[in-house]
Amino acid sequence: MFRPFPSTIINGILLNISVCAMAWVAWQWSSLLFKRKIIVQIAGHSFGLATSFIILASVSYFFEYYLDDFTSFEEWQEYLLEQLGVASMQYNLQYVTAITVYYIIRYIETIKQNEQDKTDLAIANNHMQMALLKSQINPHFLFNTLNSISTLMGVDKIKARQMMSMLSEVIRYALDSNDQTSISLAEEISFIRNYISIQQVRFGDRLIYKEEIDGGCLGLELPPMVLQPLVENSVKHGVSPKEEGGTITLKVYSEKDVVYFEINDDGVGINNNSQYETSSSGVGLKNSNERLINMFTYKSRLKTNASEDGYSVKFEIPWKKQ
Repeated sequence: MFRPFPSTIINGILLNISVCAMAWVAWQWSSLLFKRKIIVQIAGHSFGLATSFIILASVSYFFEYYLDDFTSFEEWQEYLLEQLGVASMQYNLQYVTAITVYYIIRYIETIKQNEQDKTDLAIANNHMQMALLKSQINPHFLFNTLNSISTLMGVDKIKARQMMSMLSEVIRYALDSNDQTSISLAEEISFIRNYISIQQVRFGDRLIYKEEIDGGCLGLELPPMVLQPLVENSVKHGVSPKEEGGTITLKVYSEKDVVYFEINDDGVGINNNSQYETSSSGVGLKNSNERLINMFTYKSRLKTNASEDGYSVKFEIPWKKQ
């Protein structure tokens, strides 16, 4: 240890080990600061630079002076002050290099993650579109409608032709909506009326439909075919299982800059053995829920409630009247 050359080699090795250890600490410190606000990161790295300098300069002091009996606190302070010039850059170079490499790697990872998120979103949109196509026109609805038309042909041809006309309008709207991201509330309600009229041929007086709609909201843009699954849910799981049938009510009203929607029925409610679909179950309602959230905000999600008095689905859409 007292020979100049061996002492220099050993001290250099130990100092480099200290530098590597500090680089690792700087990496971990950067990882801790990365998700914080920019001002916190700047303050944190300023503290890191100062700490790194003090530690590495103190290690250097230990090897170069402390072992030669320069052991007083004043001598340590004097040595650190001497290192504040150009020498301080050597101590801080490792810290700066470590955090620079860390931020470059995280930046590359962020770019890759964004690209992956875009790919995942595109795949999810494709799945959503497929689900939408499957849920738009229920095969059972078509089958029952065609059966009703077939029956009416021998009893009331005029009514059968009217039903065929309404069915064609329903199918045309469903097909046209595939190429549109939004549709006016007026068009959506017109579609719902055709759908209900067809169902009323099947259910007769057992199905009653009512509307309470604020006319000032008819210009609102919303995802196409978003109301139909909600109404179909009430027909299928609320009115149909009830022997005497029931009433479905569509309410649309506005308060300030929000339009509120309610689809209520006085069907079997929680006594339904087959269970209503909710926004987390069933292709139709889940699809409507996701499209509302994607087009607006999470506040526009479906809210469902089943009780002894029936079933209700509610949601809201932000909208400023022109």
